[in-house]
Amino acid sequence: MPGWIWIAFTVGAAGAQTVRNALQRSLTARLGTIGATHVRFLFGLPFGLALLALTAATTGLQGIAPSWAFAAWTSLGALTQVFATALMLAAMRERSFVVSTAYVKTEPVQIAVFGFAFLGESLGVAGTIAVLVATAGVLLMSIPAGGLPRGAAALRPALFGVGAGAMFALSAVGFRGAILALGEADFQVRATTTLAASLTLQAALLSVWLAVRAPQVLRAVLRAWRPSLLAGATGALASRMWFLAFALQPAAAVRTVGLVEILFAQAASRKVFAQHSSRRELAGIAPMVAGVAMLLLARLTS
Repeated sequence: MPGWIWIAFTVGAAGAQTVRNALQRSLTARLGTIGATHVRFLFGLPFGLALLALTAATTGLQGIAPSWAFAAWTSLGALTQVFATALMLAAMRERSFVVSTAYVKTEPVQIAVFGFAFLGESLGVAGTIAVLVATAGVLLMSIPAGGLPRGAAALRPALFGVGAGAMFALSAVGFRGAILALGEADFQVRATTTLAASLTLQAALLSVWLAVRAPQVLRAVLRAWRPSLLAGATGALASRMWFLAFALQPAAAVRTVGLVEILFAQAASRKVFAQHSSRRELAGIAPMVAGVAMLLLARLTS
C-alpha cells in the first residue's frame, strides 16, 4: 500500500462531502435543517451496510475483534457528531452563522489536542505548526469583513461555535479510536465496519428522536426518499473515505488535509453561482494551502 494513499482518500472524501453538502442544502427548504441532516444518516445507512457486505465478500472479515472499547469509541464518534450539528444549529439561531463557522474551523487544532490526550498521537513539531498555519488561513477566510463582534452578544455564538468544533474534533478522534480498537484486520475492513456501526446508531437515535419530538418531519423525510438517496449515497461514500484515511493516519492530519474541501466549495460557488473570492478569502487560501503542504511534507518524510 503506497504511503500517499491516505491523501487520495482524504481528497476524495472532501470532494464527495462537497457534493453531499450541496444535495443536503437543496433539501433544507423541504425538510428543514434537522430533516435534511437526518437524510445523511438514514439514507446513508443502506449504502454503509452495502459497502460492508461488499468488503466482507471481497476481503473477508478475518481479524475483526469487536469489543467494549470499540463500542465506546464508536458511540463517542457517533454521538458527538450529532451534538456538533445541534450546536451549529444553535449558533444559526443566534443569527451568527458566519461567526460560528469561523470558530468551528478550530476543529483541526482541537483534534490534535484530543488525539494526543486520548490516543497518545502526536504530529510532531513540524506537523503541529502546519496545523496551526492551515487553521489560521481558514479562520482568516471565515471571519467577516467587519471583524468578529464583541461584547456579551458575541459570547453565546462563540461558545456554540467553539463547542461545535470541539464536538467535531471528538467525533473524529472517536472514529479513529474505534478503527484502532478493532484489532489487526485489514484497514478497509476496520474502516467500513466502523462506518456501518456508526450510521446504524445515528440513524436509529435520530429516527426515534424525530418520531417522538417531530413526527411530521420524519414523515416528510421518508416521503422525500427519491432525492434523498443520492445525498445518502454520496454521504456514505465520503464517510467511508474519511474512515479509510483515519485507519492510516492520525485524525488531525486527515482533517487538516481535508481543508481542501474549502477550495472545492469555492470552485463550485464560482462555477455554479458566479461568485468571486474576496481579497480576504484569497489571503486566507495562501496560508491554508501552505499549512497543508507543510503537513504533507512532514508526514511523507517521517
